[in-house]
Amino acid sequence: MNFYGKRVLFVGAHPDDIELGAGALIHNIRGQSEILCVTLSDNQKNPMLKNVVEEHRASMAVLGVNPKDDLIESFETRKFPDMRQEVLEYLLKLRRDFKPEIIFCHSQNDLHQDHNVITQEALRAYRGLTVLGFDVVRSSYNFFPHFFVGVSEEDVNKKIEALLKYKTYHDKYYFNAELLRATMVRHGALAEKPFAEGFDILRVVGQFKKC
Repeated sequence: MNFYGKRVLFVGAHPDDIELGAGALIHNIRGQSEILCVTLSDNQKNPMLKNVVEEHRASMAVLGVNPKDDLIESFETRKFPDMRQEVLEYLLKLRRDFKPEIIFCHSQNDLHQDHNVITQEALRAYRGLTVLGFDVVRSSYNFFPHFFVGVSEEDVNKKIEALLKYKTYHDKYYFNAELLRATMVRHGALAEKPFAEGFDILRVVGQFKKC
């Protein structure tokens, strides 16, 4: 799959989801693809998470994402199942406005209710388009990727550096640099590359072209 010159949409439920799931890929394709990152909940109902929006902005800056291409909305965390229609309508608006060609969202094996709603509604909103699912370790179950994208060691290091911006989550095991690197080494081994990020194949739409 060629990302060059494509419009690529990343949709996550909460600040940190997109970086955890696809941070190295984002750094790898920045400047080569038109990227839009959308986080549906700012998590600001939780008084313990007041700094996560600022941390998210700093994290995305490390990955090379322009602030104008990093949208944060205010859907309420853990209430996505009650707002399923609103989520669908928002994703459809993104389809009309951004016209994505490739979409990354949460894995189908993710148990978090917000993540699960995004994936289901993305498959509805983006019929006829390629949709791939990223992994967020803390809430996934039985995730085994079948789509791999090779990334460089610089991409790996930038993903780790980006996630270090989340001081709020410094003690969370899934932010551990060794775990992050090991995951990309494992996915690289499966793809016979030094490093890779792995994704669910939710839908792939392609065509044969004459050379």
